[in-house]
Amino acid sequence: MSKTSSKESVCSPLKEKIKEGSCCKVESLISIDERGQMVLPKELRDKAHIHAGDKLALISWDMNGEICCFTLIKAEALAEKVKDFLGPIMKI
Repeated sequence: MSKTSSKESVCSPLKEKIKEGSCCKVESLISIDERGQMVLPKELRDKAHIHAGDKLALISWDMNGEICCFTLIKAEALAEKVKDFLGPIMKI
């Protein structure tokens, strides 16, 4: 997946991925230090083509009023999805 990735590189709907058995996996365990910082392992950054200066959107998932998990999405991919969604409405 490059910085100018196309739609085919975007994950399929969750339902399909669960059926295929390739939706989610534990890639790594990360620790949070006393300042609340964490490190995304280099192998994962390389695999996801995440580089210094890239922006990630953190999406939280709520269950019964408590955050149960987080998802990180490249900000540029999220912006493209918003543009795809709103573009026809806004005539962009």
